[in-house]
Amino acid sequence: MKFDHYQGRVESSKEFKDFKKEHKKAYLGAGFFILDFEAGKNSHQLDYVLPNGKIATFMLDEGIKMKISEQAVKKELPEISGKIKTDLEALKGIVHDEMRNRNVTDEVKKIIAVLHILDNKVVWNLQCILNGLSIINVHVDDSDQSVLKFEKYSLMDIMKMMPKNMPQPKALPPQQQPNAPQVEEKKKK
Repeated sequence: MKFDHYQGRVESSKEFKDFKKEHKKAYLGAGFFILDFEAGKNSHQLDYVLPNGKIATFMLDEGIKMKISEQAVKKELPEISGKIKTDLEALKGIVHDEMRNRNVTDEVKKIIAVLHILDNKVVWNLQCILNGLSIINVHVDDSDQSVLKFEKYSLMDIMKMMPKNMPQPKALPPQQQPNAPQVEEKKKK
């Protein structure tokens, strides 16, 4: 589906019109989408930047719901203006073609897509979760669908980058672990 569809749904909603009456200078700063190809549950939201730096997030999956962040973002988000050219459904194909060009044979299970301005360009920043515990980060230029960046990581690479002094979660006793077999003690006769 086209980005314009989601933007149109938000901006024609009563929630957005009420929001714009109160926040006339708010502007579109980002789009956030989760495309889950296994479960088929996708998530769609648009983020509008307020003059005080806070973000108004409009979630589109169960009607239109809005939430304003409690804290301002530290880095200013530039305004996304103009027509977005890349379909959400096209992102998987763009990633798949680039994976083939780089001899990556894993299957894309999920894409976390963020639409934002990067280096004065409208860019899709994609975090793709693959089978085989791999993750790829792909930046796609919206204007021509060219791949600006492609990096592949394994989950093990990410674990190695974690600081050694980072606190580790405590292990649960065996009987409290999820899916642990329930062991009953036998009573002595």
